Amino acid sequence: MDKEDRPMASEEQLKRQLRQMIVARLFLNVEPDDIADDANLMDTYGIDSVNLFEIVVGLEDEFGISVADEDFSADTFATINNIAALVKRKRAE
Repeated sequence: MDKEDRPMASEEQLKRQLRQMIVARLFLNVEPDDIADDANLMDTYGIDSVNLFEIVVGLEDEFGISVADEDFSADTFATINNIAALVKRKRAE
């Protein structure tokens, strides 16, 4: 089944998938379920601009969305909640 054919994940499924993708892509030494939805990823896990780019690539690969320059801000990628909102908005476009 193509990613475009998958049913829309529930909010919790989406956030779990985001946490797993971030931990895997950034090689974080933390369990995905230990990342709080509202934790500031930059402050809590030391995520920098290079890591943010890797997250963007992961979002595009895993969710089939395109993140435009105007979508890119530190605030957009600060928390799991914010990233989930971006994914939902992009999928609805």
